[in-house]
Parts: sequence; structure tokens; C-alpha cells
Amino acid sequence: MKKIDVFTHIWPKPFHDALIAHLGHTTDITRRSEAVPMMTDLDRRFEVMDMFGPDYCQILSIASPPYEKYADPSKALELATIASNSMAELCQKYPNRFPGFIGTAVMSNPDALVADARRNIEDLGAVGMQIYTNVSGKPLDRPEFEPFFEYMASTGKPVWMHPSRGANFTDYLDEDQSEYEIWWTFGWPYETSAAMARLVFSGMFDRHPALKIITHHAGGMVPFFEGRVGAGWDQMGARTTDKDLKKVLKALKRPHLEYFKEYYADTASFGSQKAIEHAIEFFGENRVLFASDAPFDPEGGPMYIRDTIDILDRLDISETLRCKIYQDNAVELLGLKL
Repeated sequence: MKKIDVFTHIWPKPFHDALIAHLGHTTDITRRSEAVPMMTDLDRRFEVMDMFGPDYCQILSIASPPYEKYADPSKALELATIASNSMAELCQKYPNRFPGFIGTAVMSNPDALVADARRNIEDLGAVGMQIYTNVSGKPLDRPEFEPFFEYMASTGKPVWMHPSRGANFTDYLDEDQSEYEIWWTFGWPYETSAAMARLVFSGMFDRHPALKIITHHAGGMVPFFEGRVGAGWDQMGARTTDKDLKKVLKALKRPHLEYFKEYYADTASFGSQKAIEHAIEFFGENRVLFASDAPFDPEGGPMYIRDTIDILDRLDISETLRCKIYQDNAVELLGLKL
């Protein structure tokens, strides 16, 4: 049985070099990425991977922040091209370690968005595309992003949805920024949940029923708040008087909770066993995939991998389900050939 880590982050050398040439130096979340040796040092990455045996392998993706955070649309496309080309080369050179990579969609460049996704998937062999939960503050259900979701639904390949929120998203209206990194600890799960809701209630899955989306960090807040998401939202409109929200539910072809359960989730939960258990209970055994979020842990790589494997190995589940989470669900969803 392989252990396919479906969401790990990397800055391949050509991309890292191009990023530094563009930025001059890193700050805040980009500096955090650069400071982790496993992000940019392939030898260190292999050293960490070897700790978990020959059956452990990684799906590669570029780390946050989104391209639009530090580049205009044209430059974002250039950086994205370098990133995808570099990851594709790593997968070709080390197929046993890296059975696939995820392209990152250039959502800030709608004119090139679909063509770039097509290049990633059809030319480079990407197993899917990564997006973020907002695009410079815009929600994902804006019409300008619809062609991307339409294309991804047509490919059968999944979309990885990564949370994105910075200190500029304040926790209180009278403050200029979020304090104590609340924007990350609680803001990112909220971001994920809000983006999931916008796609559901905008009718995205009715228009594109084949669309597959993997939510990072065990589905954000949704599994834990199933009661509020389900029965609570059955009363949509009861709390709002300036618009008719009841028609939103009526416009959906199915009960809204069914759409939320059709998302996929990964196990990257920073060592929380309960988060993984909730994800399995909510999304079901065919929609949860092993992921560690390496290398962003206090040890710079090994800790989240080790903790997640320890949790999955001790869970009171069948070996069949364990194999689905580690390997089978990824093989089927990503179209991997091991």
C-alpha cells in the first residue's frame, strides 16, 4: 500500500529563482516558505521523505500565497508557467517519489486562465489545478471564473482549494489588521467554508455536476458545523429582510447539504485526530485523501507527515478504509498509475 500525500508544497529551484528575481526579497508568508529548507532544497526533501519508507510519495504543489499577491496578471502567468514546468520535470525525473503535480490556476488573469489550465493538464500531465478561496478579495462564484470551473468539470480532474486570507482581513471592524495571526488560525477554516458555501448556493454544482473539489484541512469548519450547515440553513431567509433568500434554496436542484457532502477533503489537520474523524463521517470513506501539508510544521517537514500517519494508523477503521485514504481514493480521483 502506497501512502500518497496529495497536498505537499514546494518551490522548485527555477521558480524560486524567478520569484526572488521578481520580488528582490521575501516578506511575511513568502518569507515563511523560503525559510523552510524542504521547500527549496531537494536533498533535504528526500531526506525527510526517506523517514517514512519507500511507499511514501508526494503530489507537489506551489505554496501560498496566490500569484496575484505579488505579481500582476502577466507576471503571474509567467511565474505559473515556470512553476508548472519545474514540477513536471521533477515528476518525470523522480516518478516514484512524485507521481503527480498540481498546477496553480492564474485566477487574476481570466483571459489566459483556461488556456493555462489546459496546458497544465493536457500538455504537462498535471493531476489537477490548485485555486485559492478568493481572488484578491473576489469570491469564486463571479462570472469571470466560470469558464475555469466549466473546463475543470470537463476534464474529470479535481480542483484543490487552498485557503487564502491575510492580516488585512480584520477580526473587528474598528481595527486595521487581524491580531495574533487569528487571520490564519481561525480565518483559513472560515475562508474554506465560505468559499464552499458560495459555490454551492450559486448553483455551480448544478451547472457543472462533474466538478470535483478537494478542500484543504479536512473541509474547514463544515463537518463540525454540520447542524448549522444543514438544518440551520434550511431556514435561509428567516434572518434577512432586505432580500428574498428563500429563492436561493428553491433554485437548487437538490437539498443544499447534499452538495456540501460531495466535496472531497484531505487529512491535513495539524495532528487533530477528531478533525479527520469528522471529515470521514461527513464526506464519506470515498472522499477523504491522505495529505500532510508538508513542510509547514515546527520541525520543517517531518512532524505533520509523522503525526498524520500515526493518526491514520491508529484510527479504529477497517484496513480497506485505511487503504482508501492512503492510496485508493487518490488513485481513482487523480487517475494515477502506480
